[in-house]
Amino acid sequence: MPAESGASASEAGATRRVFFALWPPASVATSLAGVAADCAGQFGGRATRQETIHLTLVFLGDVTEQRLPELCRAAAGVGGRAFRLQLDRLAYWPHKRLAWAGCSQRVPALDELVLGLRQALVEHGFAFDASHPEFVPHVSLLRRMPADESPVLPALPVIDWACEGFVLACSQTAPVGANYRILAEFPLLSPSANFAPA
Repeated sequence: MPAESGASASEAGATRRVFFALWPPASVATSLAGVAADCAGQFGGRATRQETIHLTLVFLGDVTEQRLPELCRAAAGVGGRAFRLQLDRLAYWPHKRLAWAGCSQRVPALDELVLGLRQALVEHGFAFDASHPEFVPHVSLLRRMPADESPVLPALPVIDWACEGFVLACSQTAPVGANYRILAEFPLLSPSANFAPA
């Protein structure tokens, strides 16, 4: 769907803080929120709210309102195939005091999607966070864990996530943490889709 235009769209220089992401269906979000709450009860820290759970593909930061349609066109041209994620491990980044859920096996279709997005952004002149060249797919579950903890995280029962599209979202800071709004959605092709010859 096309990017929404807010009331400030006509103001020169108005921006939104945006990123591309996989957004889980309700069943997956509920399962992950439960894991986050359990970890918060065991280790302390701030559990990710269910309505904000997602997997970031590419983070851009501030983009002007005027360029959002162009950004959506760039993303729409990426294409890509639908795939499944098997979230089956919990991990911890001490430098960020962050616990997250991820996959023990790489998912080629996901890697290709991220690479395609990055290439499209470069071709259209959009800057994005390239501080971590190697993409590490992760879903943030628990922030601000006690700094002196080296937690032994529990096993994660496999959570199956059918990824049939990705989104462009914007973030706004709030007292309870970031709030997100989906601006546009981009479907992925079925793996069995066939193309008719031109």
